[in-house]
Amino acid sequence: MDKREIRKSPYDIKQGKILDVKQMTESEKSFKIALQGGDLLDHDPGQFVMVSIPGIGDAPISISSSPTQRGYFELVVRNVGKLTGALHKMEAGDTVGIRGPLGNGFPIRLLEGNDLMFVAGGLGIVPLRSLINYVNDNRRNFGKVSILLGCKSPTEMLFHEELSHWEERLDVNFSVTVDSAAPDWRGNVGMITSLIPGVDLDSKRTFAIVVGPPVMYKFVINELLAKNIPESQIYMSLERHMKCGVGVCGHCQIGGSYCCKDGPVFCYTKVKNNIEAL
Repeated sequence: MDKREIRKSPYDIKQGKILDVKQMTESEKSFKIALQGGDLLDHDPGQFVMVSIPGIGDAPISISSSPTQRGYFELVVRNVGKLTGALHKMEAGDTVGIRGPLGNGFPIRLLEGNDLMFVAGGLGIVPLRSLINYVNDNRRNFGKVSILLGCKSPTEMLFHEELSHWEERLDVNFSVTVDSAAPDWRGNVGMITSLIPGVDLDSKRTFAIVVGPPVMYKFVINELLAKNIPESQIYMSLERHMKCGVGVCGHCQIGGSYCCKDGPVFCYTKVKNNIEAL
């Protein structure tokens, strides 16, 4: 029986044991978690979980690992509030509540057989990493792959070892840029939009997947449309004020859709009239 059939209610909470914690930057930590009882998360790339700590509360957090990685999943958490601050104090062996996976992920079956261009800004690489690693683990099912990454500075860059691996792969075109360079930075300097014009692509068979801060979307999408990528082939992941995770509280409403329930992954055609409000 599929594990997802067992977990029928989105309100069910499983206990997750923290297997490992890594400091990634001054503000972000990575958590490797396994569900107790041998259960599998069985998520789709792009989904999220609600993480809860008794006496403190819960919060939605994107899943950063690919479902091809069995036995555990990974979360990358920035210390920005009460729950994330408490989570940052936890260590291997501690437990947290896990509800999910929740929301709709990336349309993998639709993407198969096509060329892909990933555009990640800042923390957008966290949920996008799940799909990128899924694609790399199933590389024969996809066409050309281009990964564009933008960060404010080199010190805020995540997944250094994986970025080096992506750069070394012969079947992946990888480019990275920073808004402001450190003295030892030898790479590109500029906004992430500066990388898009240089990508060689067949617009008819290219799907663009964009994840980043809200201010980024309008400018990135304008560049993608200038490359003649159809609106129906642009997908975005949004995380607008999600709170309950199941479309009840209404905090994450975008137009007539709920980000947590109908998203967080949307086709651009679904939300294009609400881009300015993000």
